[in-house]
Amino acid sequence: MSSSNRRERDLARAKRERQIAAAQARSERQKKSFSLVAVAAVAAAVILGYLLLKPPADETATPSPSNTPSTSASPSSTLACDPAPTGNSSPQQWAKAPAANISSGTATWTLNTNCGEIVIELLPTEAPQTVSTFAFLTENNYFDNTPCHRITTAGLYVLQCGDPTGTGTGGPGFSYADENLPIDVTGINYPTATVAMANSGANTNGSQFFIVYGDTTLNPAYTIFGKVTKGLDIVQAIAAQGDVTGAGDGAPRQGIGILDATIVKG
Repeated sequence: MSSSNRRERDLARAKRERQIAAAQARSERQKKSFSLVAVAAVAAAVILGYLLLKPPADETATPSPSNTPSTSASPSSTLACDPAPTGNSSPQQWAKAPAANISSGTATWTLNTNCGEIVIELLPTEAPQTVSTFAFLTENNYFDNTPCHRITTAGLYVLQCGDPTGTGTGGPGFSYADENLPIDVTGINYPTATVAMANSGANTNGSQFFIVYGDTTLNPAYTIFGKVTKGLDIVQAIAAQGDVTGAGDGAPRQGIGILDATIVKG
């Protein structure tokens, strides 16, 4: 083989090696770029989830975005309501929560609202302290003539009640520990018809509660203590009319409140 041919082959081999090395370098850069994008996406999701799920300062329920609510019943096309109660700026107060003395059997909580009757089957076995507390408050007429101060229609589908002052910051003067929190963190963990406690952080339950009128995903930090068995259509009809701000979170445009409440234990 002539020296000229040998040189040409050496040059060709060197060119191929440079091309292979360049291709490998591009592949490594692409892999690193993808990894950085993936890490950034995961970090953003975690931060966003924390910001959306972090409980606010007052007794409330804070949403994680979800799609249009899935409901088990359609709202009534018309809703006949009497004037809603306006609330009480100085409700009864107690120094400590009552004993958890209802831990078995059944308990039915009936709310006679200005828009109709809502019946809730309570869960004494799963949430004995909450059910016992609500029995105590009901028997002391704490919920009578109290407004439901919040309806949410964007990402979170709840009607919130149980604050006699109607401000969203009122309570009975005591707090107690969480119970019966959902295990599911990311799925629909507060399904339609669920009744749960509002709070201002861990173990700050008082008297405020919310009724879920459409499948909702929440930080699993709110005690579930009942399920609506009658009157869910009332809540859905209230939600269909929106809130006074038009922003999807505020006082119901159609005012609703509890005229009186009764509880039957079995």
